[in-house]
Amino acid sequence: MIRSLWVAKTGMDVNQANLDIIANNLANASTTAFKRVKPTFEDLLYQTVRSPGSQTSEQTQAPNGLQFGTGSRISGSTRILTQGTLVRTQNSLDMGISGNGYFQINLPTGVAAYTRDGNFTKDNQGQLVTMQGYVVAPGITIPAEATSISVSQFGQISVTLAGQAQAQQVGALQVVNFVNPAGLESIGNNLFIETAASGNPTQGTPGENGLGSIQQFFIEQSNVNVAEELVSLIQAQRGYDVNTRVVRASDEILQRLSQI
Repeated sequence: MIRSLWVAKTGMDVNQANLDIIANNLANASTTAFKRVKPTFEDLLYQTVRSPGSQTSEQTQAPNGLQFGTGSRISGSTRILTQGTLVRTQNSLDMGISGNGYFQINLPTGVAAYTRDGNFTKDNQGQLVTMQGYVVAPGITIPAEATSISVSQFGQISVTLAGQAQAQQVGALQVVNFVNPAGLESIGNNLFIETAASGNPTQGTPGENGLGSIQQFFIEQSNVNVAEELVSLIQAQRGYDVNTRVVRASDEILQRLSQI
């Protein structure tokens, strides 16, 4: 069997995986706080016919070896964690993190999840929740009679009640960070969970010890650069096309051999 057929097949698989990742990035270009994903690739094992430095005679060595590659594969995907643009809204419960860190979300299963999507609202109990209804830790209740809500850059949430001039604090948000946030596992709904690769979460006050500050009335946009993704899309498409041509060329050689 011609080796180039299998090598080209791995190239097609790699470029197809690249296209899948680019498509997901483009699909989430408008997703709140989405972080683009970049694929990484590696070459496969080599068939060594002659090792570099092998003896060619009693007194000479080969300066170069002879190896045949077996193709490539996708080795992983890296989430690019650069800050997305903070866009001002008119919702007092919209919060963006300026800097490092994540909001902690308490899932119904008891598992803690993490997000940078600060598009929050209230449930029927007045609790601060995500758009999916998950409670934002540590669990803050906004009184029904509150006429205004204020969130400081350090996470303190204060409300002004009807008939009162003095605001009162009802809770404080915490920001969580990880040694390796790129190691978090995405579970959809703009949520992540910790893994062995991410390390344990470190919780602290927003705006302190390297943690980002809270920006009320702001939402973080996706960090996907559409123009950059389109360029990568063209490159992946061309790479796929080139490998299909290798398959066709190998097929033509096999046809000629079968006619001998």
